[in-house]
Amino acid sequence: MSLEPPHDCALCPRLKSFRDANRKSYRDYFNAPVPTFGTSEARLLIVGLAPGLKGANRTGRPFTGDWAGDLLFATLLKHGLARGQYQERADDGLELVECAITNAVRCVPPENKPLPAEIKTCRRFLIARIAAMPNLRAILALGKIAHDSVCDALQARKAAHPFKHGGRYDLSKVVLVSSYHCSRYNTNTGVLTEPMFDAVVKQAKIAAMPQI
Repeated sequence: MSLEPPHDCALCPRLKSFRDANRKSYRDYFNAPVPTFGTSEARLLIVGLAPGLKGANRTGRPFTGDWAGDLLFATLLKHGLARGQYQERADDGLELVECAITNAVRCVPPENKPLPAEIKTCRRFLIARIAAMPNLRAILALGKIAHDSVCDALQARKAAHPFKHGGRYDLSKVVLVSSYHCSRYNTNTGVLTEPMFDAVVKQAKIAAMPQI
């Protein structure tokens, strides 16, 4: 099974159509399925929802170029899960340390809202990514869609593992830690504060690397 969708993935017709339109409107954007950032040797996998139109869909790297990335990468740098300097570009030289970042849906969806069928279709790449990480000890899911998709990928019953911020579940192979998504909407409305996000990233790091 492929770890990443092909550059011109056509598995989801609506997403392909939207991507084709964006290639005409934003010719200098990445405009393709956004690949995982980080190596398969990582102990922690961070799973987001989908690329943002002017964020990862523009830069070609998960969470790079939008507000969610500002908060995520600053927090990863604080906790030693990244090194370098985040400059909102895929070529800024930022490196992840013992973690990798991917999305439940690899292509940007219209209005940032993937359909259930698209989430299900793209899950094959999440399953393959998880299976290809021999050192994986923890997954940090950002938002309910990511949480539910990880549960489905690991064949964990969602009813027995409901989404909640700061929730921790010991699954068969990994620990699943979940957080509200670090979107501008959630932070602007106070649903997620920086201290809340800091605490959940720390929780995920401890789950992945208890000896550190």
